[in-house]
Amino acid sequence: MAGNIKEELLESFKHGTTLTKLIYINLGVFVVVSIVSVILKLFNIEQGWLGYLMLSSSPQEFIREPWSIITYMFLHQDFIHILFNILTLYWMGKLFLCEATQHSLVGLYILGGILGGIFYMLGINLFPYFANQKHVILGASGSVMAITVATAVFSPEKPVRLVLIGEVKLKWIAIAFVLISFTQMASINVGGQMTHVGGAFAGYIFAKLYMSGKDITAWIDKIINGTVNFFRKFGKQPKMKASYKRAESDHDYNYRKKQENEEIDKILDKIKSSGYESLNDDEKRQLFGNKK
Repeated sequence: MAGNIKEELLESFKHGTTLTKLIYINLGVFVVVSIVSVILKLFNIEQGWLGYLMLSSSPQEFIREPWSIITYMFLHQDFIHILFNILTLYWMGKLFLCEATQHSLVGLYILGGILGGIFYMLGINLFPYFANQKHVILGASGSVMAITVATAVFSPEKPVRLVLIGEVKLKWIAIAFVLISFTQMASINVGGQMTHVGGAFAGYIFAKLYMSGKDITAWIDKIINGTVNFFRKFGKQPKMKASYKRAESDHDYNYRKKQENEEIDKILDKIKSSGYESLNDDEKRQLFGNKK
């Protein structure tokens, strides 16, 4: 049974959209970190290892641990923390993909986290109120805020139904998030609020430039593709199996993936122009990564 669950999860991840993969990565990291932390705690082993993955406000520590500006945006403190971020990412990510591509979603997630981290480090070290204070942060909030604000810029008048409130235009939700974060920058969660503001800035700039034909996340997509191709080329080769099926070359794989992404982008364009209801069954299966 465990094997079936594992295979289903792997298949869902492999054939899912980039939004699905982002959610799975966040959940996977949370589960692994939680399990490791519990085991270490049971054996009274110090938990300092996690500090190497969080983003510190100290420039000296950041220089020693530059990877932390990426790793921090995939870490979460507790279940409520990740639940809120994952739900918001799912809802806003769906709306975002009606206006932009899957590549841009990943790119903006990372860009929002990076700019959020930069805003956080600058704020802690430049504002006199935080003099001689040291903070560390973790969480996808900056990345999620970037996607939320970008979606609101794309479709400011789009109504969203909120529990206990009713329909609210997307622009007011984004404005409320930003104002709350800005007014709470001197609170206990100062790092998180500054990260939100930085992420909001990234989302706004991205959306404005994207609507004018410029994708400022394209460089991130190139780095990701280059890294994946590097490890695919120089990584371990799979064990040989008795099969007469011709192995797929790197060129064939990249071509197939490019074709799949182009098909997904066409489907998203169709949703944008004619609505989700205009999709046929094959297009719906392809959009959500389901096999026939």
